[in-house]
Amino acid sequence: MKPHDRRQSLLRRRVLPGLLLASLLPGWALAQTLEFKQAVEIALSQNPELGIAKAQIEQAEAAVRQAEGNRLPRVNLSLTGVHTNDALSAFGLKLGQRQATFNDFGAGDFLNALNTGGNPLPIAPAGLNEPDAVTNFNPRVELLVPVYNGGMVQSYVDTAKAYVRATQSGDRHARQQLVKHVLMAYQGVHTARAYIKVTKEAELAAAEYVRITENLHKQGMAVKSDVLSAKVNLEEVRIKATEARNAEAAALDQLHLLLGKPLEEPLDVGAQVLPGMLDGTDIELRSRARENHAGLQAMRHQVDAAGAQVNVARAGKKPQFNVMVKQDWNSDSVGFDAGSYTVAGVLSWTAFDGGSSNAGIDRAEAQRGELLAKLRQAEDGVGYQVTEAKRKALEAETRIAARGVAVEQATEAQRLVKKRYENGVGTLIELLAAQAQLDKARADQIAAQYDLAVNRAELKRAAGVLAAEQI
Repeated sequence: MKPHDRRQSLLRRRVLPGLLLASLLPGWALAQTLEFKQAVEIALSQNPELGIAKAQIEQAEAAVRQAEGNRLPRVNLSLTGVHTNDALSAFGLKLGQRQATFNDFGAGDFLNALNTGGNPLPIAPAGLNEPDAVTNFNPRVELLVPVYNGGMVQSYVDTAKAYVRATQSGDRHARQQLVKHVLMAYQGVHTARAYIKVTKEAELAAAEYVRITENLHKQGMAVKSDVLSAKVNLEEVRIKATEARNAEAAALDQLHLLLGKPLEEPLDVGAQVLPGMLDGTDIELRSRARENHAGLQAMRHQVDAAGAQVNVARAGKKPQFNVMVKQDWNSDSVGFDAGSYTVAGVLSWTAFDGGSSNAGIDRAEAQRGELLAKLRQAEDGVGYQVTEAKRKALEAETRIAARGVAVEQATEAQRLVKKRYENGVGTLIELLAAQAQLDKARADQIAAQYDLAVNRAELKRAAGVLAAEQI
């Protein structure tokens, strides 16, 4: 048979039956195995928290456009319809329609009084005081042009841009936090599986102790209580095995949530990851962190926004000048009859406001001072985080080496005690204690490996350089 034919035959015998079985079993699916970088990419694209950060950036960018729009002229279009017999309004509307006559002033009543020889001055003109209702339609085009506002619009634009930079930095900070959390969940799965392996070995050992103890009891070399103690120890080990399996399931669930995947979707992890150690002295790392930490950058931009708000408050004390151009039409029907225009310039300056503007400036400056104090506090906190993460990472490296030696020694000790017990020289208590010591040494070694990965990642996050490419 040719090599190609053999491969095809092997494919039919091994792969196709599995695919057929998968199609026949509803709800059965192969778990998607993700390498760490794949998991990070999915989390960065699907995690709900990053969706919130994206929406905040879009809000801030819209605020910039809104603030910059205040620099441009504004055009207002309106159409007003009025039907009234109010004396003043009716007369004014007639004037606007260019339809006012002398008779609207009571000229007819005046001439009648003169012709009859009476005094016309005390006569109240009926057409002026009690006019018929007037209908008026007023289309209008109004152009408002901001000329000078004391720098207020520019300060609003500066505020909005600073908030955009702050939200962008906050997004980078959230992404680095997410990378760390994905690492913790991803490695948490491997750590739980290592615990499962340890508990399986411990369960096999505990079951062997029960068998040995029962044999010794039959030979009269062990008491009944030793058999019971061995069985109790086996049940305790089985409980730890259950806890380890639950820890694996919890880590996988956490990874599902971070990746934005439903919990029922099958998922598995690829190879373990171990971030490299970040080089540099403590002073260099702290300096790098103060410069690169996205959270600190976000706070600095917030300080800039607060400074722009101070300028907004100060602009309220400066004069403002705006121009208005208006075109009106007035008619008893909708149309463009009797047109008129108005051009106006308005200069306003609040000479006295009871100290309200000064209080607003003081308030804005105090808010900026508060943010500056929080920034200094955060810078100190990040410096501490860097130093502490490096200290713990170095400590974990030392602990791993020590745990390896401890496992070797505990393994040998357990072997010797087991041999003595099988020969009827040692006691069950000594054997269980030796096994417990071995189990603990193995568990401590696993925990040290997890701590090393997490603390190295934390060091890079605190320094502001954590990314999937940095792992």
